[in-house]
Amino acid sequence: QVQLVESGGGLVQAGGSLRLSCAASGVIFSINTMGWYRQAPGKQRELVASITSGGSTNYTDSVKGRFAISRDNAKNTVYLQMNTLKPEDTAVYYCNAAAKVDWWGRPMDYWGKGTLVTVSS
Repeated sequence: QVQLVESGGGLVQAGGSLRLSCAASGVIFSINTMGWYRQAPGKQRELVASITSGGSTNYTDSVKGRFAISRDNAKNTVYLQMNTLKPEDTAVYYCNAAAKVDWWGRPMDYWGKGTLVTVSS
């Protein structure tokens, strides 16, 4: 019922910047927390950043001070501004949203298909 579509990934040199976007669509009653996860080759998927409906943010230590998450509730869109990128940031980045499709249901996790970010040395 909820679809998430990421965009903005690509190839960038170390020290450069990218901005990822994720738009949610479909039958949506409400969206609570939205976030970005990433998975590098041979590694487990990890939370990069999250943001609540009220705007409270959380970041993994490795990206603090470099990345910034934001959202536009009117557009059901979440963004990830990535600055001072490092080769170790290379991964597939996935958008996540905890959402309800109706008022009586419980929140469920929805995932995008991912967008590849490659940071060259």
